[in-house]
Amino acid sequence: MAEFNWMTALIGGILIGISSTIMLAWNGRIAGISGMVHGLVTPVAGEINWRWIFLAGLIGGGALYEFGAGFGRTPQLNFMPLAMIIGGLLVGFGTRMGNGCTSGHGVCGLGRLSPRSLVAVITFLATGMITVYVMRHVM
Repeated sequence: MAEFNWMTALIGGILIGISSTIMLAWNGRIAGISGMVHGLVTPVAGEINWRWIFLAGLIGGGALYEFGAGFGRTPQLNFMPLAMIIGGLLVGFGTRMGNGCTSGHGVCGLGRLSPRSLVAVITFLATGMITVYVMRHVM
């Protein structure tokens, strides 16, 4: 397990909160990643540019942190590429089925006091805990 750095977690959380608030205030959009990417796959006129800029910011921010922040390299995990691809596809399917992802429901939905988002976040957390328990203690 990687060493936990509370300062980077705090800064990251603050930046996510500020950016999602700015996006909602200026663009009237929820900063949910799955919905934003879905809008790139099924484009609507007038909805493309901000989505590409948002996606570029996500990738650029991650690259800036990884290579320019001076916190050291992110530890490498040894997962099989096929397992990662299958997991990514399952997450994508689940976010469409659940009408949003952890960023949309967890950050934006809970911030707007959405009951539907509260149920979604509780479901995400419970499923994650059950999965970890099964993977570590049953299998």
